[in-house]
Amino acid sequence: MANSKGRRRRFGTVRQLASGRWQARYRDPLSGETKSAPQTFATKTDADVWLTTIEAEIIRGTYQAPDAGKVAFGPFADDWLRHRKLEDRSRERNEGVLRLHIKPTFGAGTLAAITTPRVRAWRTALLDSGVGEPTVVKAYQLLRAILNTAVDDELIRRNPCRIKGADHYDVPERPVLTVAEVYAVADAIQARYRALVLLAAFTTLRFGELASLRRRDLDLSRCVVLVRRAQSELQNGKLADKAPKSAAGVRPVAFPAELVPELAHHLERFAAVGRDGHLFQGPRGGLLRRSNFRDDWTTARAEAGVSGDVHFHDLRHTGNTLASSAGASTRELMTRMGHSTTRAALIYQHMTSDRDQHIAGKLGEMIRQARAEGPSGT
Repeated sequence: MANSKGRRRRFGTVRQLASGRWQARYRDPLSGETKSAPQTFATKTDADVWLTTIEAEIIRGTYQAPDAGKVAFGPFADDWLRHRKLEDRSRERNEGVLRLHIKPTFGAGTLAAITTPRVRAWRTALLDSGVGEPTVVKAYQLLRAILNTAVDDELIRRNPCRIKGADHYDVPERPVLTVAEVYAVADAIQARYRALVLLAAFTTLRFGELASLRRRDLDLSRCVVLVRRAQSELQNGKLADKAPKSAAGVRPVAFPAELVPELAHHLERFAAVGRDGHLFQGPRGGLLRRSNFRDDWTTARAEAGVSGDVHFHDLRHTGNTLASSAGASTRELMTRMGHSTTRAALIYQHMTSDRDQHIAGKLGEMIRQARAEGPSGT
């Protein structure tokens, strides 16, 4: 449209409506469509200024279509999750967090309607309603990840999840068992689970990794167990083996030679038959589940006089602490535990077997000392 001096505008057009107000229009550089300003203007100058601002944003590379944020959050979040490559259990957890804790507040609105004050109020409301802090942190992290994609897609200008400290929480210090306490629980638990307790404490394997072990994963001659997979349980009760979360999760872990007689006895009496038979089974010969092991763990823990705050997973923490006291470096600990949080951990994941055997040997010394001292420590 020509201006009052007969010269055509370089960018956009301005016209006066029947109401007397002014409308600004321009061609969207992202879609090629003609866009109108989200509001009309009292004067032609106001409309010209608005177009100048839009043109400047395009030149600077910060332009965003005025109606971009009108995309509904609920469908956008569903689509975001649908296109993520996730293990079945991780997908279930994310779907649950989205359905229970995010959508009730933001699901019916638009992306643009999610502001930092609203996110802050939402987080506070979750905590005040009794939702556990770990779950609230997970919900915040998920919301932030979804909105990061909205920023990348140029649907919103910046992510409103900008609350300092909201993406983590202080994990309470978990209890660490002594070697004598580990053996006290192993002595008290059903015979079929004795090797499970000992292997958990002295290799730091997770329950899912232990439950998925096969006979062929155990090498008694080299005192090594090979972690290849982990068992996961879906909400419908289905069990499935899955690959570790990272390359570091597939790893050989040495165990003390003092466990060889225990493991040999277990193989003879309790493991499933065949090289691919599961090393640990449920009470009726089926797959080992947390649900069919939990009561046995609770009973044995009580009989051993161990604190009721101790969970089975604390055996992993115990093993890591014992290995550290045996002289393992941070990289060696990360390798034994299957962590890959840094590039260095991946580089050193295949540490020398001699050093790993040394760590296992030190653990064996602790076992011999504790067993020689007896339950009373004398």
